[in-house]
Amino acid sequence: MLLKGKNAVITGCSRGIGKAILTAFAQNGANVFACVRNLTETLAQEFESLANEYSVEIRPVVFDICDEAGVKKAVTDIRKAHCSIDVLVNNAGALSENTLFQMTPIDNMRNLFEVNFFSQMRLVQYVSRLMQRNEHGGSIVQIASMSGLDGAPGQLEYVSSKAAMVGATKTLAREFGSNAIRVNAIAPGIIETEMGKAMDEVLAKDFIDHSALARWGKPEEVANTAVFLASDMSSYITGQVIRVDGGIKIGNRKFG
Repeated sequence: MLLKGKNAVITGCSRGIGKAILTAFAQNGANVFACVRNLTETLAQEFESLANEYSVEIRPVVFDICDEAGVKKAVTDIRKAHCSIDVLVNNAGALSENTLFQMTPIDNMRNLFEVNFFSQMRLVQYVSRLMQRNEHGGSIVQIASMSGLDGAPGQLEYVSSKAAMVGATKTLAREFGSNAIRVNAIAPGIIETEMGKAMDEVLAKDFIDHSALARWGKPEEVANTAVFLASDMSSYITGQVIRVDGGIKIGNRKFG
């Protein structure tokens, strides 16, 4: 168990990559504050079942990541648990509409940045203060995107928000290094989730066609990378962006 005894905060645990990361962390012995925007009875039962199966604690934390007051209250509640916070996985996020730059309202860009960047940074500010109390430091794992590294036509606001996350990862790694807090990012490619399947079919097919493995990625494959980055197996890795994209090389594709 790579994470036995560690306590983690993971956002976006209700579905997709976040749910896969939650499961992988539980399988590896981590106790998790599972952050969700809405907690249904079914989801609560799934969390309880997962906790029982792997003999860990999973505590739901309900808040909207874009609500500053809600984030503050959530972190206050986490602090009241009186345990060290060893890992933060910033997974929650949103996709953009598939539109050309000239057709994209600036307000759409602002709104997506609020979800994919500013809200994430707000949570890092609060949770890192808890991590700084640890003598052993901690690990922050950001979920970026290969689009934030390569670009993608018709997705300027999404690409830019994820590129900002990449830049923040490298900067935070330098700032937090003296506190033994490592900061890394994962750049997933085309992942078989509800959000991934919502991508424009033509664009998704083009990504797959330019992938060395020529297939969709699985949420578990991203989750396994998150486990590695959260564990002591990656103790000398910080400021890095690890691509989990099946070897995509997009080339000079034009939109449309």
